[in-house]
Amino acid sequence: MRIPLLKSVMTPFPYWIEASAPLLEARQMMQEHDVRHLPVKKDGELHSIITDRDVKFALDPTLGLPPREAMQVIDVCVYTAFSVDIDTRLEVVLDSMAERRIGSALVTREDQLAGILTYVDACRSFAEVLRQWRGEHDHPRIA
Repeated sequence: MRIPLLKSVMTPFPYWIEASAPLLEARQMMQEHDVRHLPVKKDGELHSIITDRDVKFALDPTLGLPPREAMQVIDVCVYTAFSVDIDTRLEVVLDSMAERRIGSALVTREDQLAGILTYVDACRSFAEVLRQWRGEHDHPRIA
């Protein structure tokens, strides 16, 4: 049995959003595409990431932040996004995500966005490895 490669586990060519986009557009994209993480580009270059948690927090009316219609993605996105090269070993990426307690890693190839690895991708991959290890071919589910 072989350890999967990062590129076989990540979500390739993820949806992304421009930093100057309205925050409400990010929320709408996440809802439409059923994603919880959106890479953020600024002037065509990978800049950061925004999560559904960031959006929900920023849109909380009790915080006294600017009106939701006035906020842009850049006002809310994480500036210390975790990114890795596509050739990084999967276990290194997963260890780093666990250590940092983060739910995603931006995956790059030659400094360009190539994919995203989320905790959901990691769980699916780990489940597949366990099935292979047990010699199972079906996918039992918890009801």
